[in-house]
Amino acid sequence: MTPPPSLAGPAWHGWIAPENLTSLVRNTAPFLYPNSRPVASPRRLFDCLSEDIAADFAPGRRPSSSFLTILSATDARDWSHLTFQEQLIDYFVLCLCCHHSTVASFVPTDVDSKIRGLIWRKTRDRDVLRAFGQAALAMGRWDLRGVSRRTTVVGNLGPVSGHDGEWLSVLAGGHGRFLEARDTEWADRMADAIDRELNRELEAFQIALSTKGAELDVLRLAASITHNVGDLDQGISFWEGRAAAVDSLKRFHRLAHENKAAYGGAFQVPADLYKRALSTEGHRHYPLRAVKPLRQSVELLLPLGPMLDDWGATVAKHPMLTSADRSEVVDALVRGCRKIPGQQGYYRALAGMAEQSIRAFDDAVALLPSASRKDLRSAETRRLMAVPRGSFESRMSKFVHRQVN
Repeated sequence: MTPPPSLAGPAWHGWIAPENLTSLVRNTAPFLYPNSRPVASPRRLFDCLSEDIAADFAPGRRPSSSFLTILSATDARDWSHLTFQEQLIDYFVLCLCCHHSTVASFVPTDVDSKIRGLIWRKTRDRDVLRAFGQAALAMGRWDLRGVSRRTTVVGNLGPVSGHDGEWLSVLAGGHGRFLEARDTEWADRMADAIDRELNRELEAFQIALSTKGAELDVLRLAASITHNVGDLDQGISFWEGRAAAVDSLKRFHRLAHENKAAYGGAFQVPADLYKRALSTEGHRHYPLRAVKPLRQSVELLLPLGPMLDDWGATVAKHPMLTSADRSEVVDALVRGCRKIPGQQGYYRALAGMAEQSIRAFDDAVALLPSASRKDLRSAETRRLMAVPRGSFESRMSKFVHRQVN
């Protein structure tokens, strides 16, 4: 039996406190808090998920914004009246919301290990674990439009993005824990959700492959899908060596690597394309993390690379950015070009800025440190920036066509 709060302290003892979690979200995604006053706090954060829990998984269903309600409600929240079990469930819900809100931002909230494994292991209470399972399923229904620019929509299957990988890793955590708890009903629910999501992403990829002119979407999907099955591997890793979970989870494991038996080896195609064309692009974008002006608007969130010309144009013209702000961005991009050999996206972003407004670009360059100005004026940088967008994207499209035909 889990001890009451008076004996065990808060459910998050030893982890980051709820108010600190939401402060991190405010820091990296202040645009999610348009109103200065918090909403009225419900007794339970879990109660905010009631409509999500009752909904189905239809891709065309209107996405939920309950995670925003939960974030706002947390600011005015008193946790002391809750039992330990209620605190633990609500803390898990809050971690899911914070992760969903920031994982496509420049500084994601670091709760991966908690939602993939640590919180799942905190209790043996079946009712608590099932509440975790309900919250994990609800996460897959949350809206992406205000928290990510890294989505690709093909057909009527809904957006495919890196958020799906984060969700898969949480479901893997649930599947492993339910197997340990010998709760086969809920272990099967988690596995079924994983299987449906993987098939949805594969279907989107196949549609893009068969659609003339969708080669750049094929690349974007290859990047998202390969990272997603990598995240699934991370979720599974929490349960490796635990006999109850290993056999059941192995069908979902290493899909971008040696596991060619599952799904007919279909994940090898996007994985191979990603490795050949995009592995140098990365997805964490450490050089941009320190540029606080980029956190001011969802419009400034980074899309999937390396096709970043439009994003560069947005930076050049965005009304919330000053010349000094743009100089910070250019400096980070130039340093990123220096530190990440072979990547192309940052050069495309610089080219997009200059193409949109040479005056704004030159004003930003004038404020650069001398080392970055020197790098920007190098023959290699000027050569790569001078490649017209049309030529660059045509070359990428032809590469895809050669690889998959």
